[in-house]
Order: sequence, then structure tokens, then C-alpha cells
Amino acid sequence: MYNNAGILDRGSLFGRILDAKKSDLERVISVNLVGSFLGAKHAARVMVPQRKRCILFTSSAATAIAGISSHAYAASKCAIVGVAKGLAAELGEYGIRVNCVSPFAVLGTRIPGERSKADVSKAEFVLSNHVGNLKGQILKADDVARAALYLASDEANYISGLILLVDGGYSVVNPNMMNILSASMG
Repeated sequence: MYNNAGILDRGSLFGRILDAKKSDLERVISVNLVGSFLGAKHAARVMVPQRKRCILFTSSAATAIAGISSHAYAASKCAIVGVAKGLAAELGEYGIRVNCVSPFAVLGTRIPGERSKADVSKAEFVLSNHVGNLKGQILKADDVARAALYLASDEANYISGLILLVDGGYSVVNPNMMNILSASMG
């Protein structure tokens, strides 16, 4: 069972707390967290008697890196990580594995809304050359799908409770010092 729910606030992608609306928070939590929670609940009802299978969630790199999304979105995705870990502990007794795929920015998903080809090209350039850790690489939906397929496969039969960051190393690299040194030396 794969819970892949994900919507953003109606406002800015990087909304500030002072501008946040309760209705946006409730909407994001309702879809991202409650929808995934209920999906997992009903899947577990079927899986427990079978004593096998797996439940996957899509979370976000926003669970590991602050400031890359709105607060409502980050809160909903952090909560999903909590649910996934709790379910891994609870359902392991029945041979059910529970894991999370947590991607960085995936272009072409329409989550941030419709974009022109020029905007997408510009975003791809910025992500692959300035933001991402793996220069010249762009995270695509297929990359996330392959990570999910791995976690759902028999090859991952002893992996449960994992939060797999699919971010090209973005979450482990802080380029600020190197950028400062490069700017001052060159």
C-alpha cells in the first residue's frame, strides 16, 4: 500500500507563520496526514491477517531540512514520519514492513501548480547547478518511484521503519562555507 498524498498551502510555497491561515493548515493536514493515516489503517486491516506486505508513505525532505517548505506542509510530512515509525513498531509483529520515501524538490508533479516550460527549464537549471548537491542531476518522479519500488520489493524484506531521503545528498551538505570561501578567494 502506497500513501502518496501531498498538497501545499494555497499561499506561498515558503509561507511565513505570520501569514499562515488556520484553514490552510487544516486542509494540508487533512489531505497529507489524515488521508495517509486512514489509508494505512484500512490497509493494515487487510494485511494483519495475511501477516505480510508493506505500507509506504511519501514524506518530504522538509522533515530533515528546515525552511524548504511552508510550516503546514512540513508539519504534515513530519507527522507522517511519526506515523510511519509508530506503525513499523506496531505492525512488525505481523510481518508488515512500514517505510517512508522523503524526496527533495521533484519537478513535473504539478504540486506547486501549473508552470510554463520556460519556468520549468529555469527551475531545472537552478536545482541542478546551484541548489542540488549532485550537480547536473535533477530529481524526477521516476527516481522517487524507483526508491518506493525498492522499499516495496522482496530485496527490502528486512527494512522497516526507514525514512529514505531521496535528495541527492542535499540534506547532508551545507555549502555555505564553501560558497563564502569561493566568493572571497575568487
